[in-house]
Amino acid sequence: MATNTETSRAVVEQFVERLSRQDAEGIQQLFARQIDWYVPGSKTLPWTGRRTRREEVAAFFTTMWPHYVPGKSTVTLERFVVDDGDVILLGTFTHTVASTGTTFTTPSAMHLVVEDSQLVRMHLYEDTLVIEQAFEATPSEAGQSEEPRH
Repeated sequence: MATNTETSRAVVEQFVERLSRQDAEGIQQLFARQIDWYVPGSKTLPWTGRRTRREEVAAFFTTMWPHYVPGKSTVTLERFVVDDGDVILLGTFTHTVASTGTTFTTPSAMHLVVEDSQLVRMHLYEDTLVIEQAFEATPSEAGQSEEPRH
């Protein structure tokens, strides 16, 4: 069922607000029972991959967040585009990896879809190569910052 732009914006604003508070359970409650969730990655990034059920959403965040140094992450939201049920968030993520001390920055795009006031889709697009390299850095490389490639 189609969702209007105003409802979609309100649901995604709740998503962003709960994300900023690292409220994994609260984020999960915004999703429908069946979802289309995709975050590309690899075995190096254990939180990545597909998810199809609401119950899997919180685990994405609770698996990912401990891998980053608390207080050393920034998310810059540059655009918030809403068209009926489709919402696109464009921004930049900067994180410091706890195990290596390496800081990386990646541009990001997130495609969310809202139906019946619930999120039914979340696809994240980011530079997974830069992220993997930050996780695989050796101690001698720790602290080096990766700049996004254009």
